[in-house]
Amino acid sequence: MKRSVEEFVVNAYFGLPEEVVFCKKCVISNQRPSSTVEFKHTNKDKKATIGFGVDGICDACRYAETKDAQIDWQAREDALVRLLDQHRRSDGGYDIIVPGSGGKDSAYTSHILKYKYGMNPLTVTWAPHKYTEIGWKNFENWIHKGGLDNILFTPNGKLHRYLTKMAFLNLLHPFQPFIVGQRIIGPLMAKKFGIKLVMYGENQAEYGNKTEENYKPTMDKNFFSISDPADMVLGGVKVGDIIKEGEYSLNDFAPYIPPAAEDLERDGIEVHYLGYYLKWDPQECYYYAVEHTGFQANTERTEGTYSKYSSIDDRIDMFHYFTTLIKFGIGRATYDAAQEIRNDKITREEGVALVHKYDQEFPKKYFEEFLDYIDITEAQFLETVDKFRSPHLWDKQDSNWILKHQVT
Repeated sequence: MKRSVEEFVVNAYFGLPEEVVFCKKCVISNQRPSSTVEFKHTNKDKKATIGFGVDGICDACRYAETKDAQIDWQAREDALVRLLDQHRRSDGGYDIIVPGSGGKDSAYTSHILKYKYGMNPLTVTWAPHKYTEIGWKNFENWIHKGGLDNILFTPNGKLHRYLTKMAFLNLLHPFQPFIVGQRIIGPLMAKKFGIKLVMYGENQAEYGNKTEENYKPTMDKNFFSISDPADMVLGGVKVGDIIKEGEYSLNDFAPYIPPAAEDLERDGIEVHYLGYYLKWDPQECYYYAVEHTGFQANTERTEGTYSKYSSIDDRIDMFHYFTTLIKFGIGRATYDAAQEIRNDKITREEGVALVHKYDQEFPKKYFEEFLDYIDITEAQFLETVDKFRSPHLWDKQDSNWILKHQVT
């Protein structure tokens, strides 16, 4: 019997497809959102999800095959050298901005640009919510052992905590304000220092976000199109509405307001991805960072996955992935395993086993610190989490929540 649109809206939140399908090559499902930072429980807010072809292979896996078979990487590197030559300086000034935390990806990006391609990068860091011990150690190694200049930018801590709290309560996305800052810190610093080239590492399209973006070397300028900063939404709340409460002014939000696309164009600022020019492999970035910048993996695996070296600088990071598990049925082990399957580091069978073992693990280590950081109780945390469990993904049996669909 054909089902009505209303039934689908009730059973599947966030505009997700109600039928859960897993990629036949990796372990990702069609529940992975592709390009949004805000979700609501209404049909009109439906967002696109990761694409699957008739062969049951996800877009990210198809692009991984393209990387191996169809891209002339020597030609791409030649294009990189031409781009760098256009911006290269010999007067002692910085000629490129590299945003990053000192993790494996930004360590690779900044170091190779300086020491292989002869650029003079200024690295810029949007500070984590709360550094981990290993994260701070790797940050210091990046600068001191890697031999790089850096500006560590920390936004208004009181405001950032508030925005993180609102993002958790309203969107179940505690990383939303952080992601905004992380994406715009490069262009903002380029404007401030009069530098024309910004180079991020990999494009998130590598993993399924708008895969057509993989075929463009530059960041989508739509991200920098905000007509009125007061209408910008942070933490699920308009900036103007937060200002009306009286505690903050528009000036307090300066670090979160992206430069206008037309201003970047007028100033000749270009925002590129190194992953367009050099074949991107996260594990190879890790090996490079270990050798050249003193990067160290953690002594223990990250809760929710099997990895010890990816996204290990922020104590809040694992709650970001826990919330993706709740909203989309996709936890951190799924993301890590899917990526490593595509890069031929593990088999799909190994990936499936790792997902089953770790994906639903609750992040206990920093739980009390997370509650304190966003100033909520454990009861508020659980109530908020349960509110965002989509009925097409979760079933409550007695007092336990059961994920209905798991990769096989």
